[in-house]
Amino acid sequence: MPVHAGDKGTTIPPQSAQGRTKAPRQMQPGEQHPDEWRGDLNPERLSGQNVGPASSQHEKEARTVYDIKDLHDRLNGFPDDMLKQIPVLPVGTRLKQGSVYIDLNDPNAAELRATGDLEARPENYYVPKSEVDHFTWNRLLDIRTPERVGDPGETTT
Repeated sequence: MPVHAGDKGTTIPPQSAQGRTKAPRQMQPGEQHPDEWRGDLNPERLSGQNVGPASSQHEKEARTVYDIKDLHDRLNGFPDDMLKQIPVLPVGTRLKQGSVYIDLNDPNAAELRATGDLEARPENYYVPKSEVDHFTWNRLLDIRTPERVGDPGETTT
């Protein structure tokens, strides 16, 4: 409870708040456990958090559909210049939580909204929606309705 000083109406902060120059340090996940038990109690303590280098750095360095023979053969209706613009996440890359991907190795390929615990495995060919134009994305999903597909060279007025 604040204490008032004299007739001037000034307030003196409680003793516990005096002398503090910075906010208390915020604990990170897993720090509430003793050091010797942290590894056992939180084996993957940062799992599900978007920390470290941005996914887009990994995505830009990724192989493309053109580079993966299996996908190149499966998507033979796509021109090579389009296949070279479709990145595939490298194995071990953690998917960005909340972002949308498609796994081209899934025969029923559909949009997938990533959760924080997903990462690209050897059996996955994840393509991030954020790195592909909407025309190519719809074509990958095999969407054929004219209002969704459009013409990539067409402009609307």
